[in-house]
Amino acid sequence: MKGKLLIVFHLALCLSLLRCANRYDAEIKCKWVQVPPETGTNRHYVSTRKPLAPNPLVKLPIGSIRPEGWLRKQLELERDGFTGRLSELSRFLGPDNAWLGGKGSGWEEMPYWLKGFGDLGYVLGDSSIIHQAGMWLDAALSSQDADGYFGPAYNKKVRDLWPNMVMLQALRSLHEATGDKRVLPFMTRYFQFQTTLPADSLLPGSWQKYRGGENLESIYWLYNRTGDGFLLNLAERVYKGTHDWASPILTPERDRNWEPSGFYHGVNITMGFRYPAVYYQQSGDAADIQAAEKNYRLIMDAYGMQPGGMFAADENIRPGYADPRQGAETCSMVEFMHSHEELLKITGDIHWADRCEEIAFNSLPASMTPDLKALHYLTAPNLAGCDSSGLHDFENRGTLLSYDPRSYRCCQHNAGFGWPYYTEHLWMATLDNGLAAVFYSACTVKAEVADGAALTLHVATDYPFSDSVEMQLTLEDPARFPIYLRIPEWSGSSVCLVNGRETGITGRPGQYLVLDGNWENGDRIRLILPMSIQVKKWDKMKNAVSLRRGSLWFSLKIDEEWKRYGGSEEWPAWEIHPASAWNYGLILDPEQPESFVSIAEEKPVSGQPFTPNQAPIELSAKASKIPQWTWDGRMIGELPASPVYSAEPVEKIRLIPMGCARLRLSCFPIIITDAKKGMEH
Repeated sequence: MKGKLLIVFHLALCLSLLRCANRYDAEIKCKWVQVPPETGTNRHYVSTRKPLAPNPLVKLPIGSIRPEGWLRKQLELERDGFTGRLSELSRFLGPDNAWLGGKGSGWEEMPYWLKGFGDLGYVLGDSSIIHQAGMWLDAALSSQDADGYFGPAYNKKVRDLWPNMVMLQALRSLHEATGDKRVLPFMTRYFQFQTTLPADSLLPGSWQKYRGGENLESIYWLYNRTGDGFLLNLAERVYKGTHDWASPILTPERDRNWEPSGFYHGVNITMGFRYPAVYYQQSGDAADIQAAEKNYRLIMDAYGMQPGGMFAADENIRPGYADPRQGAETCSMVEFMHSHEELLKITGDIHWADRCEEIAFNSLPASMTPDLKALHYLTAPNLAGCDSSGLHDFENRGTLLSYDPRSYRCCQHNAGFGWPYYTEHLWMATLDNGLAAVFYSACTVKAEVADGAALTLHVATDYPFSDSVEMQLTLEDPARFPIYLRIPEWSGSSVCLVNGRETGITGRPGQYLVLDGNWENGDRIRLILPMSIQVKKWDKMKNAVSLRRGSLWFSLKIDEEWKRYGGSEEWPAWEIHPASAWNYGLILDPEQPESFVSIAEEKPVSGQPFTPNQAPIELSAKASKIPQWTWDGRMIGELPASPVYSAEPVEKIRLIPMGCARLRLSCFPIIITDAKKGMEH
């Protein structure tokens, strides 16, 4: 009897596999595209309304994507850390706050925090956070004057619309997550108020002049939902009144005449460079999209010759200060990620997703303590000490590198939206009623596809620490729709399997693999993105090199000595000092890095992976110390020009992902051991 049952089971299994294989051959078609379709309208989700140009990717409503794995852990740590409990720490979130009608501060700090705090509650489904955020949102909605203005009276008096631009982002999230019926008429009245402002009172100066594109995005968001024609006329005025970000950010004349200003401010650049592409939706002029890409390239080629996706702007970009020991603000990181997410929707171009991931995995985690209870102002690729002295070669003075839950006013309030916004963009809808995977992370996605079929998509992966992504579809009835899988630009011969069978198509980094077919309940997709160790040579940064594997850059593993210097037992402030050597150069051949660098150890991903001890992967490389490379005051010395002669012994060093390292050396000189060749250089 037992033998007969086994025979029946094997026959059933074979028939099932045969059915999957035959169905795959007949009904799942594969192709490559540079971007998803750029015409049409998604039937289920708010797309751009004519005459605005269509976006190839459409954001799903907040809450459609539930994070899992390490990403959920980041969000939970954020909830339990300083962002989730900032009302206990910040003097800007007290009951006297002007946004609540009090006499306290009413500028950007509270809206900065709220847009991340509210979205954190929505993506986690945390009712406590949603309730707390609701108190502040209700106060903003109740503050509207008869003329349509809302918010603190002082901001109206001085015609400063910048804080309201941030609050509008929080209100948009409220509507997307809950459908709150107050938001659309509220925003309509507010933008009608803006139409009454004369030219000299609409974005007259300061941050609002540089950041008017935030206002522009909210105008388009509302227009796509209401179709009110006056909004497009207002959009024209707002864009023309915003600082000109379409012209080159860097020119020789500007370098010669440099002086501190909002134009050079790192955060303004990370926001403003995208604004021409935002306006492209109305202008239809491809030059506006090209302007965003050109200015991105100008900034990165001059100040971003370093790993981690950021550029050197310790307050402003400064001619002559591009060494990888110069840092980027935590505010700049999350705003740069947001710009990349917006540009990804507008253009569909994969390089914006790659750029966003580079920041998310390599720079953002190290800007905070592993428990997300403190952050610092500046994070740099070469940063061998995080003390509180303030004795550093930065534009600002005071403590900028130590980790503190209270000291960093703008970043403290603004940093919280980085991970929630990233989560909201993992998957997006397409104009042909399909779905696109643009960022890979474990999650569950619920979306409408095809003619209204309800799809639940389960994604299992440890990406970026592993190269495999598993997806399983849950559908009540079969439905035909396309699934777009982003293939990162760094990837080699990617492999895709549908129901256990290879599609037979490999390669094409920087494009989308489209699986178009009649999907059924239980169908499975497996994507493998091979990750090889690569060496990047920074020709414009003294011929230094950095190591990467997939989307992860690697840093020297430096022993960390944590020293509490302030704060409280529950909310300590920390210095981190090096407890091992940092002044190494690498011995390698950039043409054959695998001969000199190898994987030393791989661990399962569990809990918080962004720590030195929990790093899921470590590399091993050959290196020698550079005795003449020493401290410059309280900073790591400037990067020596490569190649560097060293007579020190050859050592095996360990490297961990940049995001795991608060103390880090990520841009390495190249070592040569021949003294004569060293003298020649």
